[in-house]
Amino acid sequence: MKQRILIVDDEQNARDALKTIFTEEGYEVAEAGDGEAGLAALSSFKPDAVLCDIRMPKMDGLQLLEKAKQEGHGAVFVMVTAFGSIETAVQAMKAGAEDYVTKPIDVTAVLARIEKVLEKRALRQENELLRERLREKYKFSNIVGESPELQGVFDVVVRAAPTRATILVLGESGTGKELIAQAVHESSPRREKPFVKVNCAALTESLLESELFGHEKGSFTGATGRREGRFELANGGTLFLDELGEISPALQVKLLRVLQQQEFERVGGTQTIKVDVRVVAATNRDLEAEVKAGRFREDLFYRLNVVTVTLPPLRKRKSDIPALVQHFLERYGSMHGKQMKGLAPGVLNVLLAYDWPGNVRELGNVIERAVVLARGSELTSDDLPTAMRGPRPSDRSSDALIPGASLYDIEREAILRTLDLVGGSTSRAADLLGISVRKIQYRLKEYAEADNAAAQKHVN
Repeated sequence: MKQRILIVDDEQNARDALKTIFTEEGYEVAEAGDGEAGLAALSSFKPDAVLCDIRMPKMDGLQLLEKAKQEGHGAVFVMVTAFGSIETAVQAMKAGAEDYVTKPIDVTAVLARIEKVLEKRALRQENELLRERLREKYKFSNIVGESPELQGVFDVVVRAAPTRATILVLGESGTGKELIAQAVHESSPRREKPFVKVNCAALTESLLESELFGHEKGSFTGATGRREGRFELANGGTLFLDELGEISPALQVKLLRVLQQQEFERVGGTQTIKVDVRVVAATNRDLEAEVKAGRFREDLFYRLNVVTVTLPPLRKRKSDIPALVQHFLERYGSMHGKQMKGLAPGVLNVLLAYDWPGNVRELGNVIERAVVLARGSELTSDDLPTAMRGPRPSDRSSDALIPGASLYDIEREAILRTLDLVGGSTSRAADLLGISVRKIQYRLKEYAEADNAAAQKHVN
C-alpha cells in the first residue's frame, strides 16, 4: 500500500512541483492551498505525512499543526520555512512537528526528510502495538484460571495495582508470581515506565548489591566504569524482586532504606540517589518463619507486607487444569507449527490425577513436550512422561473404588466426584470423563430416583 503525502502550500507552482516529485517516488499525493483546506484533507485523505508551509493565509502552518494535534490526527508534520525564519521552525518542532526544511527546497533533502520521519512514525506505531500486546497479554483477565482460590487473589491485586503500595506475592515455585507482578505493573499508572526484574537467588551477595544499586568506577575489582543499578533503571516504574527471601541480612538493611526513603548510594559511591520505584516482591519461603528464625529482618518484613497475596498451588485448584491445558495447547501448537485439536479420551483424567509439584510451570512444560512428540492432532497418554502414565495410589477413601465394586458404583463415584471438581458443570464433566452431557444428565436423574426410592423404603 502506497504511503500518503499531503502538501499544504499557498503557492500553486510549489505544490505542482512537489506533487510531481513525490508521485514519481511512489507516494500517493494530495494537496491543499491553505491551512483550512489542509485541515479538511487530514480527515478525508488521512495522510501518513504532511509537508506544510508555515506562512499561509487564513490558517498558517503552526495553526494547522496545533489543530491536527488537538483532533488526534496521526500524520507526522515536516514544516517548510524561509531560510531567515528558523526560529519559527524551531517553534513548530516544539509544537509537535517532526522536522523542517528551508526554502528554496532541495529535492534530495526533502525526500530524505520525509522518508526519515515516516520510518520514525512506523517504528513508533510498531512499538505502541508491541506495548499494547504486552499490556493485553499481562492483563489479569488473561491469566488463566477461574477457581475461587485464584479469583480471590485477583480481587485483592486488582484493587492494589493502581496504588503505590508494595505488594508481596507468596507461593510455591511455578505458580505464576512473575505473571502477577507484570500484571500489577500493566494495570498501574506506571505502565508506560520500565518493568525491571531481578532474581535475587541467582546472584552472590556482592553481585546482587551491585545489580540492585549500581556501582562506581574502581569500587571493586573489575569495576571499570560507573554502572546504574536496577533501582535507577526502574525509576518511575516497577521493580520485581523475585526470590526475595534469599537476600543476606546486610542487603536487607539497604533494601529497607530504599523502600522507606526511596534513596540509596551506589556501591563505592557517596552521592545519594533519589528514585520513585514501586516494588513487587515474591518468595516461596515462609517469611514469618524466617523472621522468627532470625534470618529475615522483622522491620523489612512489615515494610514489604503492605499487601500480601498467596498464589495457590495447582494441586489446590485442579478445576483450572482443563482451561490451562487448552491455553498451552494453543500456545505451543502455534509455536511449533502444529494444529492441535485437543486431548484423546482419558488423557485429561491422567493430568487431573497428578499432583503437579512444579505447578503451572511444570504443566506447561509437559504440554509443550507432548505437543512436540505428538504424532497426530490430539495428545495421547503416550505423549506424556512415563512417570505420569503409571498407576497411582488414590487419595480417595470411598469404598466404591475398592476391587470388587460394581461398575455401576464405580461409574456413579466417577461422575459425582468429577461434577464436584468442576463446580457442577455437566459439560466440563463430560469432557473430563469422555462421555456425553446427555449421559451424565440421564445418570443424575437415575441416581436421584434411586436415592428417593431408598429414602421412601427406609421411611416405610
